[in-house]
Amino acid sequence: MERVSLSDCEPSEAADGVHLALLAGGDAMNVQHFEIEPGAAVDEHSHPHEQTGYIYEGELVFRSDGEEVVCGPGDSYAIPGDQPHAAENRGDEPVRGVDIFSPPRENPNWESE
Repeated sequence: MERVSLSDCEPSEAADGVHLALLAGGDAMNVQHFEIEPGAAVDEHSHPHEQTGYIYEGELVFRSDGEEVVCGPGDSYAIPGDQPHAAENRGDEPVRGVDIFSPPRENPNWESE
């Protein structure tokens, strides 16, 4: 069993105002914590990994397939592998949550993928 505490991780800034911390992982999936500052955005990108997530603070606007989906505290989401998507924090408070990737995502900086 692997235990990884967020307090032991050094987040990376994958884009301006977007902070990611890679947490525990196994052979089939891994967990990543994210914090997205007010006004920060994740440009459209895609990756082969399936991505599911959960927002526990703030509100995040996802864009995919020409649609916008707003996720707030208590909401979860699923993004199929290879589906282009983007996200933006249009609110006044940070958005915090976790993403789960399958297969595991080695590098949390999607701009290098």
